[in-house]
Amino acid sequence: MNAFIQRFSQLVKGVISGFDRIVFKGSILPLSYADGMTEFCRQRGILNKDYKDWMIARSSALIEKVEDYARRESGHGITHIPSLHTDKEALARERQRTEGIQKGLVGVWSCQESGASFKAHFCAERGFPQLRYYPTHCKHLYLYLDHPAFGFMNIRLQTWCPYHIQICMNGREWLRRRLDHAKVGFERSGNKFLHIADFDRAQTFLDRQLDTDWPALLGGLVPLAFPTLKQTVGEHLSYYWTLWQSEWATDLIFPQPRDAESLMDRLLRHAVITGTADRVLRYLGRQVTATGQPHPRFSGQVNTRVASFHDGVRVRHWVDQNSVKAYNECNVLRFETTLNNPRAFHVWRRAQGQSSRAKKSLRPLRKGVADIPLRAKVSQETNDRFMNQMATLHDDRPVGDLLATVTRRHIRNGRAIRALDPTGKDRDLLQAIADPLFAVSGMTNARLRQKLRPTAWANQRTDRQLVARVTRHLRLLREHGLIRKTPNRRNYHLTEKGRLITAALTAMLAASTQKLVKDAA
Repeated sequence: MNAFIQRFSQLVKGVISGFDRIVFKGSILPLSYADGMTEFCRQRGILNKDYKDWMIARSSALIEKVEDYARRESGHGITHIPSLHTDKEALARERQRTEGIQKGLVGVWSCQESGASFKAHFCAERGFPQLRYYPTHCKHLYLYLDHPAFGFMNIRLQTWCPYHIQICMNGREWLRRRLDHAKVGFERSGNKFLHIADFDRAQTFLDRQLDTDWPALLGGLVPLAFPTLKQTVGEHLSYYWTLWQSEWATDLIFPQPRDAESLMDRLLRHAVITGTADRVLRYLGRQVTATGQPHPRFSGQVNTRVASFHDGVRVRHWVDQNSVKAYNECNVLRFETTLNNPRAFHVWRRAQGQSSRAKKSLRPLRKGVADIPLRAKVSQETNDRFMNQMATLHDDRPVGDLLATVTRRHIRNGRAIRALDPTGKDRDLLQAIADPLFAVSGMTNARLRQKLRPTAWANQRTDRQLVARVTRHLRLLREHGLIRKTPNRRNYHLTEKGRLITAALTAMLAASTQKLVKDAA
């Protein structure tokens, strides 16, 4: 079990983990580059010089069809928005509230936004116009609806070729519909569930979401925004789907908001103290050298920010386009991983196009919807690494009392167990076992040796000598109750006591002399 959840299990009503906001993007691949578009036009007898007229006619027919659909289903035509900075979701929410729309189409809005399309340019070398891919501004349609299966969602369509489409859903909205259908009681605020009558059943629904046939599901939504798809591109072309952005949230639901608030106050301080660059990199799947430095190939930045968030506060660590954060709202404490660049993570999978009998190897995580279960797995592991590091935050014992449990020699089963020296000869060892890299997969003799090799603890020992020393110290750490062995495996995890000790040591080493003197006074 996740160490943080285990530690505070008596304080929470329930826990759920699953997708929050998910943004899919669809592309008609043969129409996404100039040569493919040129071939498409050739097969249909469309001259390059006539491409613009053909596209404008197709776009007009599309907008006319969507206009009819909007008036029929919502009683409103397409509402044009002059500024792309207008909050379209807020407009949709307000219309849904004022008109009491419970399901179906809420409305359609349009806006001139940046995109990319094709233009015919005269080519002197060939003597006739050639299609080129170029950035432009064109009309985009936004359809907001309360879908019977997916809840409140939106679809964004570029009305010019290559007709890029974006579908934005919310996993918690999806769960709301499942709970309604199953007649499971709940209370919610926005996309937060404040109470669920059956948390286990809710988690089962979220787990089943990962088995969704995403291409079929998303393809079934396309005709709502693009009713002229088949007439425009033909019967044999379809969209290729990628998961452009995902938010994976682990929610701890407390009985009262004050319970989450008091815990968040401590979490903020702890997250900042322990949010060193090497830990944040490991939270988010990046490689770190044995000395804790970023990998030589890493050229990004590691950032941490604490800010007010709705009626709570938020701490966020991010590396380039991926982030992990914690925040509280009402009686919910949420840990959330956001992925925009899944390729930063490596997973065991087969190469593209290989059969199910092919051997898996460590490869970058892809944006394609085929890797959604793997994306969910690495997102939960990221949450777990962050949460396990936070599992020690709620302990009011003085550091001296905490360390005293391991800094004294004691007798166990007739054998003398030496004391640990957390700030002296055992400092490197204790810092090493606290590495977030071990939080999920655990530590082995080999992994711990690799971590300790550059430190003074290894002291230029040979590999054989170091293997023996690590073995002895793993036994010593077990005797002090800091680690536990995984049954039938040579693998070890920190115990709750181990997390407390290593976190206290980290905080003490990170504190300034001025602060320590002030606290002592």
